Amino acid sequence: MTDNAATAKRIALVSVVCFAMAFALVPLYEIACEKVFGIKLEDTPAGDKRVAGLEIDPNRRVRIEFDGTVNSKLPWSFKPEILSMDVVPGQAYEMNYLAGNLDASPVVGNAAPSVAPVVAAGYFVKTECFCFTEQLLASGEQKTMPVRFIVDPALPSNVNTITLSYTFFKNDAATARAALLPANVPGMAAALPVAAPR
Repeated sequence: MTDNAATAKRIALVSVVCFAMAFALVPLYEIACEKVFGIKLEDTPAGDKRVAGLEIDPNRRVRIEFDGTVNSKLPWSFKPEILSMDVVPGQAYEMNYLAGNLDASPVVGNAAPSVAPVVAAGYFVKTECFCFTEQLLASGEQKTMPVRFIVDPALPSNVNTITLSYTFFKNDAATARAALLPANVPGMAAALPVAAPR
């Protein structure tokens, strides 16, 4: 009996340590992205303070290339509406991605953005993006997902092309919640409890 109690305590201790380590990995991942790779992980739109001082540079053009993929677990189609556009730094732009749920059930996805080259990540300012929140698509639903952005005029002069990529991943927990909602409910997306941005 004593051996069983000791084993149970060890298992409980290991479980607590593993749980704590899982939470510790999130800030470590963010630190690694930002300090080692130079990638700033934004999970909220840029505020007015960030874009207020940006002045338009009418003498410069930067090409923005768009890319979109889905993780193999997510039964969606997802692609940019256009493959590229030329922008003037300091000016606000909007472009759309097109997503569709190919599954027979509602599915929730989260988009992970990346910007290349890495040095440009801090100068590509998103003021609105579908990547900041969970996205619910009903069975067969097609959705236009806009992203609004500004290229900071302070972008290094040797960077003439920026690639904005998104990979959509299935959010299993949110999809399980969506499965509990009645089918064909108008405004189902609004009815889904959405988790706070990471």
